[in-house]
Amino acid sequence: MESREANEVYDDMNLYITPESFIVEPTGVQEVLVIGRHDKVTRVQPVGGQLANLRPTRRICGILGTIHLLSCDYLMVATHRLFVGVLDGSIVWRLAGYDIIPYIPNAIQRKENETYLQLLRQTLDTKYFYFSYRYDLTNSLQRQREVAQSRPVQPGLLQRADQRFVWNGFVLRQFNCDKMEKFQLPLVLGFVSINQVQINGQTFFWTIVTRRSVERAGTRLFCRGSDEQGHVANFVETEQIVEFNGQLTGFVQTRGSMPFLWHQQPNLRYKPRPVLIPGKDHLAACTQHFNDQIQLYGNNVAVNLVDHKGREGELEATYARLIREMGNPRVRYEYFDFHCECRKMRWDRLNILIDRLALEQDQFGFYHVFDDGKLVSTQTGVFRTNCIDCLDRTNVVQSMLARRSLTTVLQQLGVLHVGQRVEQASALFETRFKGVWADNADLVSLQYSGTCALKTDFTRTGKRTKAGALQDGKNSLIRYYLNNFSDGQRQDGIDLFLGKYLINDNEGGAVPSPLESKHGWRFFTFPSVLLMAVAMFMITMTYPAEFNTENLLFMLFWGAMIAVSATGILHYGIEFVQWPRLLPPNSFREP
Repeated sequence: MESREANEVYDDMNLYITPESFIVEPTGVQEVLVIGRHDKVTRVQPVGGQLANLRPTRRICGILGTIHLLSCDYLMVATHRLFVGVLDGSIVWRLAGYDIIPYIPNAIQRKENETYLQLLRQTLDTKYFYFSYRYDLTNSLQRQREVAQSRPVQPGLLQRADQRFVWNGFVLRQFNCDKMEKFQLPLVLGFVSINQVQINGQTFFWTIVTRRSVERAGTRLFCRGSDEQGHVANFVETEQIVEFNGQLTGFVQTRGSMPFLWHQQPNLRYKPRPVLIPGKDHLAACTQHFNDQIQLYGNNVAVNLVDHKGREGELEATYARLIREMGNPRVRYEYFDFHCECRKMRWDRLNILIDRLALEQDQFGFYHVFDDGKLVSTQTGVFRTNCIDCLDRTNVVQSMLARRSLTTVLQQLGVLHVGQRVEQASALFETRFKGVWADNADLVSLQYSGTCALKTDFTRTGKRTKAGALQDGKNSLIRYYLNNFSDGQRQDGIDLFLGKYLINDNEGGAVPSPLESKHGWRFFTFPSVLLMAVAMFMITMTYPAEFNTENLLFMLFWGAMIAVSATGILHYGIEFVQWPRLLPPNSFREP
């Protein structure tokens, strides 16, 4: 376990709830946090008489933030955690339980307020949030060093964090208390896997840390492309870390939606057509995005895996054109038509792409440092990979780049012999490597699309199987349902938790409530007619003792009604989709 003195954020704490205050007492520390339940003033005070005659209400393991809803403000605390592993001497935990506590317990409860609470719970129930009381999960190893060198006086963990990846940053900032750094616990949404490995008699730790950005966060079909500031949907940073004999290495990759303004609004079609948003400066958005990426990561290789033809072809052509027009020598475009090249399950052809990227991967290198601070090398560039969703195809390619980097790292550290490849050195580790990257794919996909990833049979086994293809079909159908009939609510929860939508106390009174459903006549008429037509068609087929002309006419009539109503639903499909209610569609699709 970490020593309490070394923790930058308090871990085990007692929470006292009185009519006037929330009082948080860290174990073994002579200070408390006092949060006024009526005046909402937050103070850090030395232990005095605040706890006299009080008994703790409950134990907590972190303060997640505070948020204003309709009835009152609410305090969010972590109540349960699961051990993930030890990274660079610090324990990493997964959030396993939380509580949302009202400031005013007997406040008048409104129906809309309960809906807002459900949205918050749905977001906090997302798999998975991670945290550490000492290790900065939001920054890569290389950025941690850069931050330490740029700030002689080290602030708290939250203040030092990369705010792109702090999912509870908005709710933590609502406290407005300068001296509570040790009480503020940053959460990262993504994936963390820490593994002890033995190869050639040498033991090392191999870790994957995936961080999801908050800057254009959302669900699959409601959050596509870029905004005008260059923030892209589904932007995810993945870092592969190796710890061996007092040495640390890190290799970073990124993924993100194609960085110009486009959308793919759900309309009940299986694959809605992606469309460029007219009247927008796509080149400016793309340029701003890559300027930010260069500043953060160095040179960029934009690896695009979308289809050359069909629905994705127009986006591919636009992306290639924008990068040409941008003319930045620090950005190179690498196109690979994944589906075309690997058709008929020829996934071995992915090696063609990896070979084309090999020279730059060797040039970019990886971050390498000794535990005494001696720097060996830094990573000078990044592979930014995308497909249409930045999920399934993207993860396959990223896992292959990670394996190639790992071989280089372990050879340099002396774990592998010269010329030995990691996949040949240990069958046990190769199985674990594939499993962890497949788990990473599933978690990243769950957070964005609502289902596990596709094509993970290749990631787990190294080959495409018919069983895997059938599983992909099942996940695709579930994805279709969620994206059309469930993701609007999930998008609302994200917007609320991240502070993109701020609640107005007059909602439902002087101001209309955004939670009120507004549907036209088609929303009720077409499904009702369809259900009745299907029922009557089945009755007409099932019950007559013998078929005659009258029965046949009935069947034709109800069959025609089924066709007409189904056609109407598909034609007006956009009206049957569950849209986000807190932000009008154009607010997040066309910023």
